[in-house]
Amino acid sequence: MNNNRTRITVKIGSNVLTRPDGTLDITRMSALTDQIAALHKAGIEIIVISSGAVASGRSELKEHRKLDSVSARQLFSAVGQAKLINRYYELFREHGIACGQVLTTKENFSTRRQYLTQKQCMEVMLENGVIPIVNENDTISVTELMFTDNDELSGLISAMMDAETLIILSNIDGIYNGNPAEAGSQVIPEILVGQELSQYIQSGKSSFGRGGMLTKCNIARKVADEGIEVIIANGKKENILLNLLDKDRHEICTRFVPSPNPISSVKRWIAHSEGFAKGRLHLNAGAVEALHSQQAVSILPIGVTEVEGDFERDDIVRIVAPDGAHLGVGRIAFDSETARQLIGRQGAKPLIHYDYLYLD
Repeated sequence: MNNNRTRITVKIGSNVLTRPDGTLDITRMSALTDQIAALHKAGIEIIVISSGAVASGRSELKEHRKLDSVSARQLFSAVGQAKLINRYYELFREHGIACGQVLTTKENFSTRRQYLTQKQCMEVMLENGVIPIVNENDTISVTELMFTDNDELSGLISAMMDAETLIILSNIDGIYNGNPAEAGSQVIPEILVGQELSQYIQSGKSSFGRGGMLTKCNIARKVADEGIEVIIANGKKENILLNLLDKDRHEICTRFVPSPNPISSVKRWIAHSEGFAKGRLHLNAGAVEALHSQQAVSILPIGVTEVEGDFERDDIVRIVAPDGAHLGVGRIAFDSETARQLIGRQGAKPLIHYDYLYLD
């Protein structure tokens, strides 16, 4: 990998790409494509995570039979995704740049093998000057396997592709210190590692997307903790991407300062794998205390009181305290049957090695 390269991920939200009536805002899409093309030509590697397929399909199919929410989402996304990627293809072609479609599901991140296969696909695209346009494959995603929204997907992609920066484009300027609609509320320009934010965040959802500012904040915090800078900004402002990456300009936005201690690529995968956990390891108080120390600690059988679930070696499992509190996730070194046989045993190999353990 080229250590001198700059690689960023740009997540474009539904409310940036769609008008109030749900139709695609081609003018805005064209303006963002122009900016991405300019950055691409300046040597910056860019991965685009684009919403807008469902909203685009909904506006295309104004008359349709009454459908349940899952069927409607499948129908609208199937039509809308074709419309969306075709528009990107035409817009980038005007700049002499090729783009490629990457449709994924949450399940595609569940094993390390599938994860690395996706990573390799996008690495090849970038090496050949192709801009990946990523979206969730809503046609086959069912409710329990869906991403919270494309903010969660953008966090996963940023971690997977070792991006330096994730830019989340929404329809507001950033994280406010109060209700954005009230006078006196201001955008928080910088959020430091460990800074408490719960008092500021509104839990309301956007009209066309699935997630709200709370989701954006949680994802941004997690990604920044992994050593990646996250910027939340207004995608409807002119030249927003160019201005954000121009060090001489001070564009209004919220920047999450990345942790000075980035974690390994394997730990990044594990950090985003909680939804794929196949079981649970219950720890005793001594093991919990050891995990909370400043030292690198593996989870040994002697500190485990119970093994829940049915899993294979290398599956993801949750780590649980005696009071039921969730401590983190890790990749288990044994199958569930063997792990149960090892409970409480002294001198045995770790059930989860420190290198494959991510603590909340």
